[in-house]
Amino acid sequence: MAVGILLVGGMGTRLMPLTKHTPKPMLTVAGLPVTEHQLAMARKAGITTVVLATSYLSELFTPYFGDGSKWGMKLLYAVEDSALGTAGAIANAAQLLGTDDSIVVLNGDVLSSHDLSEQIRQHESNRADVTIHVTSVEDARAYGCVSIDSLGQVIAFLEKMERPISNTINAGCYIFDPAIIKAIPGHRVVSVERETFPELIDSGRKIRAFLDDSYWLDIGTPKALLQGSRDLVTGIADASALKLADILRHDQHSLVMASASLDSSAIIDCGSCIGSGASIGAGAHVSASIIEAGAIIGRGATILDSYIASGARIDENAKISAQFVTDTEFLSIPT
Repeated sequence: MAVGILLVGGMGTRLMPLTKHTPKPMLTVAGLPVTEHQLAMARKAGITTVVLATSYLSELFTPYFGDGSKWGMKLLYAVEDSALGTAGAIANAAQLLGTDDSIVVLNGDVLSSHDLSEQIRQHESNRADVTIHVTSVEDARAYGCVSIDSLGQVIAFLEKMERPISNTINAGCYIFDPAIIKAIPGHRVVSVERETFPELIDSGRKIRAFLDDSYWLDIGTPKALLQGSRDLVTGIADASALKLADILRHDQHSLVMASASLDSSAIIDCGSCIGSGASIGAGAHVSASIIEAGAIIGRGATILDSYIASGARIDENAKISAQFVTDTEFLSIPT
């Protein structure tokens, strides 16, 4: 049975100001931390042992996720004192697994609905060294570009370039033969995209592509994170994690978590999510936004395309658009 590593150690620079006090994988989308949605994907594919490779604000993960038993999983934690790069983080986390089983690596920046079970099956049936999930995008300039031959073998792995050789990109989910991970140099910064994959290709190793154009989103910016939450709420993306969540109300327009308080005249629409314990006043309108647990939205307030953090309080009749709001700050979300 495959085991997993979830890369959740980055600082989330592109997600500032949302990540000023919260690691990006702990930001909530559709009422739950990003990491919880990714763990649900792993569990759905039969993966029940996962190492969380943490670094930035690592102390915030364990109080929420614990040992994983709440989700029927076994969670382990590999904490990096200093960032080791993607390959370095994978090698560091794999030491906790000690297994000959396939190792699935998930990227903390991605929401994906691709068929992970089938990716694992193809990896093992092909006896590949690595199987990379790839997907097609209209503009590949912002991503790692993957070139594939007619047999599904990866023949080139090129990081961001102004004139991509194809529109097929690295989608951030990898399955490794454990022997490949053991060969990654330890205790130093190593990039799987810039070093490990190109070196494996050059040495003739069997690097397979798993092409799946199901829902996929890089949630590395505030605007994209809000989009990801809306897609989960409205059913565009696979929201399996919500099956185990405590929900008060969920339809194609909105998601309201248990213990939230909504006045009957409040309007919640366009894929908005209201976190547990949040309060929405009379006549308030929340549209295309995330309201985190415990936030208070005053009477008559209008919230549009915004992220309202836990503990924040929005005054009566306030109008908030494209902002990140905490209990002390109002910051514009970059477009």
